This record gives sequence, structure tokens and C-alpha cells, in this order.
Amino acid sequence: MRLRTVLATVTAGLAAATCLSAAGPANAATSNACSSSVSIDGFSDALDKTTFDGTFVGNFSALALDRHGSLAALSDRSSLFDLDARTLAPQKAVQLADENGAALDSEGLVVDRDGTRLITSETEPSIRRYSADGRILDRLPVPSSLLVSPAGRATSNQTFEGLTLLNGGRTLLASMEYAISGDTAGIVRFQTWQRTKGDHFRLSAQYAYRTDDPILGVPEVQALPDGRLLVLERGFTAGVGNTVRLFLADPRHATDTSGIENLTGQAGVRLIRKTLLTDIASCPTLGATAKQPQPNPLLDNIEGMVVTGRSQGAYKVLLVSDDNQNAAQTTRFYRLSVRAH
Repeated sequence: MRLRTVLATVTAGLAAATCLSAAGPANAATSNACSSSVSIDGFSDALDKTTFDGTFVGNFSALALDRHGSLAALSDRSSLFDLDARTLAPQKAVQLADENGAALDSEGLVVDRDGTRLITSETEPSIRRYSADGRILDRLPVPSSLLVSPAGRATSNQTFEGLTLLNGGRTLLASMEYAISGDTAGIVRFQTWQRTKGDHFRLSAQYAYRTDDPILGVPEVQALPDGRLLVLERGFTAGVGNTVRLFLADPRHATDTSGIENLTGQAGVRLIRKTLLTDIASCPTLGATAKQPQPNPLLDNIEGMVVTGRSQGAYKVLLVSDDNQNAAQTTRFYRLSVRAH
């Protein structure tokens, strides 16, 4: 199915969803504005602390469009769910593992054009291709510098968090969550691969992205049709709560940093350009409540994001939070309208 058809199908389903809290009357784009570029259309806590076929529904780290108009939702506890696009209700749960049968710290997700799933794990880190029923089909190469120490220079639990396809599916991009050893804090590497025959991927260019604050990481990236990216930055401060900001980023003129050992602000390196679209704390609460202190009770540990379509010049974006299977956190879905000028 063509991407445009998939987007239209999922957008129609989400628009009809009864489980997402209503955003208000016809002038919602104004009354529910988070910024001049972003408005919130609704949220849902319907899946919070639920189970499906004996599997806990939560710990969500990524979302993706499936070819048939449904949604795939990835848990960082090695579970992959199919969700109904209209109600978000789980329809299927598949358990994932590595080649030795061990659990993954699964964080990034792409549903490829043939329906297979490309999934990152922060453990090594790694990117594997899985069949829809959870069989490993392929494993992509990873630069040695991005491996977790002592094999490389990355820190455990701070590696491949975001995953997306660009250039009509020809380029795969994974975002590191935090800087690797030797790079300036706050400078995060984005690694790309180019598709080859047989739908394999070879290592390609790498780019550098700077977060607003070194305490913020990059939990998710999503490609737009023109090659730009939506990028989430996220952090947590005990007693204060979460910081979640949405940026529009453009890697198209950034320097290829794959041959640069240490990124320390040296001259001649063009970082990925970015523009703040909104701080989610600026969104209206829509009646949301929080189980722990938050700058805005709507906020939680947002990790997953997918572009579900476009309507009236705005991208329709679905976010999800990772509740860490914690009683003080919530599995929450958010619907946004995003204007990327």
C-alpha cells in the first residue's frame, strides 16, 4: 500500500477514535494551541495499567504505521503490539528476543515497506529486522564508536532511541539518546544507512544534533516527506517532572561526522539545524491529571512519536508516554496538529 494511502487511512481512523479525549469545538486549533505551530487535539489514558493476552500494555517507546492502516507500538520490555487505529485497542502482542533468546531493551521502530519490523535495542546497541511474528531476519552493521563501552564509546541505556525512514524509504536514520564519550555533552549523533539490493542497509553518513540542554536526551525522531525531521527532546527532574519539547530539524546540509572522532564544537562542522515548535508544558491541560509533580499535568515520560497524516496544512502526530510499569506514571497517547513551515 502506498504511504499516502496508509497515512490517509490511519488519519481517518484516529479522527474517529472515541477513546481520545475531545479537544473542544471547531475552533480547537486556536483554543487548544500549545504554540503558533502546534495544537493538541486530544489525549487518552485508556490503555494505562492494562493487560492483553497476559502481556502488560505499557512501557511504550515507539510507534509506527503499519501497511494496513493499523498502528504498531513497541514496548521496551521486548513486546510489540498491533493497535486498532480507531480505538487504540490492542489486537496482537508479539514477544521479541535477540539471537540467544535474551530480552531486548527495544526502543526504536520502523515498519518497512514489506511489513517487516526494524527494531533497535539499546543493549549493544543494535538494529534487527523482524518478521511480523517476531522472527529475526537480518541485523544491521553499527559503527564501533556507537557501541556501549567497553566495546565502543556509548553509555549503557543512552544509545539508539529513535528510528525513521527518509527519502522515500531509501535512508534509515537512528538517533542516539545522549552524547558518546569524547563528544561535548548535549551533542548527539544521528547515524544513517542506505538501502541496498534485497532490502539490506549499509552504513552511510552521520550527523550531529545539539540538544537545548545537556540533561535533555533525544527519545524519538520522525521523518517528514521533504527530508526534515520532527525531533523530541526529553528530560526528567525529580520533584519537578518531565521536560518534553518538539523541534523541527533539517539534516540536509549538516556535516557528515562519521569520520570525526570527537565532536567538541570545532569550526567547520555544521550541526543539524533546528527550530523549536513547542514545549509540551505549554499545551492546555484538557483536564489531564498527573500521578507525580509535573510542570503541566498533561506531561509524562513521552518517548514515542509517529506522523499519521496531514490535514489542512498540518501534520497529524501521535505521541505516547512510557510509564515504566510504574504506579506514579501513566501510559498516555496524545494527538497533535503540527505546522512545519
